[in-house]
Amino acid sequence: MLKGGESMLDRVLRFVITILMAIVGLMLMRMASPLVTLLIGAEFSQMGIFGMTLTNILSVLFGAILGGALGFYSSPWMIKKLISFSVWVEAQLNKMPIHDVITGAIGLAIGLIIANLLGAAFSSLPIVGNYVPVIFSIVLGYLGMHITLQKRDEIASMMAGLVALFTRLVREIPRERDKEKDKDKQKKSDKSKYKLLDTSVIIDGRIADICKSGFIEGTLLIPVFVLEELQHIADSADLLKRNRGRRGLDVLNRIQKEFEMFVEIDERDFEDVSEVDSKLIKLAQVVQGKIITNDYNLNKVAELQGVPVLNINELSNAVKPVVIPGEDMIVCVVKDGKEFGQGVAYLDDGTMIVVEGGKKFMGETIEVVVTSVLQTAAGRMIFAKPKTAVEKGA
Repeated sequence: MLKGGESMLDRVLRFVITILMAIVGLMLMRMASPLVTLLIGAEFSQMGIFGMTLTNILSVLFGAILGGALGFYSSPWMIKKLISFSVWVEAQLNKMPIHDVITGAIGLAIGLIIANLLGAAFSSLPIVGNYVPVIFSIVLGYLGMHITLQKRDEIASMMAGLVALFTRLVREIPRERDKEKDKDKQKKSDKSKYKLLDTSVIIDGRIADICKSGFIEGTLLIPVFVLEELQHIADSADLLKRNRGRRGLDVLNRIQKEFEMFVEIDERDFEDVSEVDSKLIKLAQVVQGKIITNDYNLNKVAELQGVPVLNINELSNAVKPVVIPGEDMIVCVVKDGKEFGQGVAYLDDGTMIVVEGGKKFMGETIEVVVTSVLQTAAGRMIFAKPKTAVEKGA
């Protein structure tokens, strides 16, 4: 508080009101200067400085002094009314929820924007053109507040939905970008994992079913010298070889067309190497890939030279049902074994079962008991005895 109980804010407001009233008085007296000229006389209108007549100067000074004095002495009353009005507005706003205030402000802003657009179209009208925008602003501003307050619940739910949608989009966009980047990286990584096919595994045909199952990832690399060997086999005069070669070519076409696999033909040929298997191992070392084969000898040679090998036969053995000694099985003895009294049977997956004393059951389906299982790189062999013989021995 300052002298006389007047605060700094009151003094600032009083000064501002005085200046504003002085400007208003100045403008009004300047507009009335032609009338003052008629009252004072024409000789004063010809006198002046700085491009202004003496009449204009006197009118401006008189208006500014009169307006300033009026503003200075009436400012306490104006300040009091202004404070009362602000207190009333604050009290009204305190009664309203904050979301109503925000909704009303949004409606007012929308109404004023529409009023400005419409007012610009009517501003060129004579006489009333300058007043139309003001009328539109009052009417549409009120309508905007009234409508938004009436529909505040619907607007609030809509805004909440938009905010939730925007938030979800903001979260999902980086995730989608990361997913796309991961997919691109995965594709590049998969393409860099070369799997080289040799002639035997292509002719075998099981590689197509393995690709279909999705167990093979990366790029299947078909060396040109393997294709040439396949073509040579397919053109063989021997019927069996010709059929095997053609089946291998059909398998490659199936892999390329039916499955989502990257298949590349490598044109490199190592002319200083004569054997196809040796060329395959050398190419695998160059591209740092793995060889897929079912050739036992190629498997061993490649492992000795440090080239990883995926053997189809080993995979086939790994996925066969596990058989343990003492387990009962029902088999059909189809032929003699190598040893005296042995019979041979086969499981559905081709696994050979040697039945001790099974020769006398030739052509019969009998129940046997597994005695042992022999696992080799070439496959698996099961040894068993007829269950009747085991029960008699017990």
